[in-house]
Amino acid sequence: MAAVEPPARTSGGLAGGLRFRPGDLIFQLLTGAASLAVVALVVLLTYKVIRQAWGAMSHFGIAFVWHTVWDPLKDQFGAGQFVVGTLVTSLVAVAIAAPLSIAIALFLTELCPRFLRGPIGALVELLASVPSVVLGLWGILIMGPFVANHLEPWLHNTLGFIPLFSGPTSIVGVLPAILILTIMILPIVSAISRELFTRVPRELREGALALGTTRWEAIRGVVIPYAGPGIAAAVILGLGRAVGEAIAVTQVIGGGNGLHWSLFATGDTLASRIANTYQGATTNLEITSILYLAAILLVISLLANMAAQVVVRRAERRGVL
Repeated sequence: MAAVEPPARTSGGLAGGLRFRPGDLIFQLLTGAASLAVVALVVLLTYKVIRQAWGAMSHFGIAFVWHTVWDPLKDQFGAGQFVVGTLVTSLVAVAIAAPLSIAIALFLTELCPRFLRGPIGALVELLASVPSVVLGLWGILIMGPFVANHLEPWLHNTLGFIPLFSGPTSIVGVLPAILILTIMILPIVSAISRELFTRVPRELREGALALGTTRWEAIRGVVIPYAGPGIAAAVILGLGRAVGEAIAVTQVIGGGNGLHWSLFATGDTLASRIANTYQGATTNLEITSILYLAAILLVISLLANMAAQVVVRRAERRGVL
């Protein structure tokens, strides 16, 4: 049998194989430039915000973060009450939205009839496309009166001994802001969780059922732990959305000053204070203080997104995602 000669090599590689194509180089340059543009945009945005806020940073220092007085007439500014308002509204909203989102995702992937999965899933995802200003108007006109006339009185009568549910009721306040943020977070977390549940290998489910477990035991012991890291990342991303929301929260939170134990009282967040007061700022110190609030909000949002990326990468190394 005659020996088989190896294919001849050319300057472009193996004959008939890969060769230099200008289109590939252009594609690489365009995609690389797009990636670098995103990085440059984040860096420039951070630099610009910090530069514009430097006047307040140098005047108040780091104490601005926990100082709670915001009085433009006396040129006294502090972000403490707004940081607390942001954390309370966002964390409570996530605590409510996360189990609801996981339940919706489990229903759509495990329990829902096939002919209903598409319509229900589309409606849940459609909720994410509703403009925040429309949700804010709905919160003022429909949800606010319901909360003031039914939900808050019931909470006060049932749990009024807890300071969180004491005080007079109102159509605006921290509780309506929490509910609005819950509605905004829910479609994001549920859509990601649904995708994660569909990626759980079928043999794991069938193996758990073959061992005699019920459907709920299989979901609790196999499906949820397998998708757990991805769900955690989805919840963190939902938290980042809640922290940065401004328009809808501004419409329903009331814009009150001061720290209050009651969720029925009015309040403010970093984003809503920026949206509500920037146009009316009169002094340079007030403008730079508002931009200082923006810098704090930017740091919180970046930390939330970085935490989500860390969780996702650990899950990918474990082969979960």
